[in-house]
Amino acid sequence: MPIIPDHKDWTWVLQRPCPECGFDSATATPATAPGIVTSMLPRWRAALRRPDVADRPGEDTWSVLEYACHVRDVFTLFDHRLSLMLAGDNARFDDWDQDLTAIEKDYANADPAGVSAELTAGGEQIAAAFAGVPEERWGRKGTRSNGSEFTVLTLAQYFLHDVVHHLHDVDG
Repeated sequence: MPIIPDHKDWTWVLQRPCPECGFDSATATPATAPGIVTSMLPRWRAALRRPDVADRPGEDTWSVLEYACHVRDVFTLFDHRLSLMLAGDNARFDDWDQDLTAIEKDYANADPAGVSAELTAGGEQIAAAFAGVPEERWGRKGTRSNGSEFTVLTLAQYFLHDVVHHLHDVDG
């Protein structure tokens, strides 16, 4: 059964802590992103080894496997967005339909071991990308096609909330 698409604008997490997962974006920077991401990777790998990894806890909630596929793709997406922001002035990037991606990539039937390896590689890549951003470049700007504006700093904060929140979602 398909999940009902999430059309919420999650950019509010840049103004206040998330009441669900407790993440406070004000405490995160591109410099803290590598440590946060790499510390989460073993927990994702452990979650992907659960015997019920592909079972949805409810009809309207992704399984651990589906969340892990999403996070894997978030790593890749934000690595690309960060690259665009660092390469040119006022980068523009398309909004992303995560629900369509889940269907097109068949998240529900993915191989957990393969997802684990891909998530780890993607996490290491985005961690390295943020680690390479000097503080004087944190103000570089980018705009999502829906009009949401980011700096490298707020992109890191928004990104980190997403991956922290989903680890919370799966009790990782």
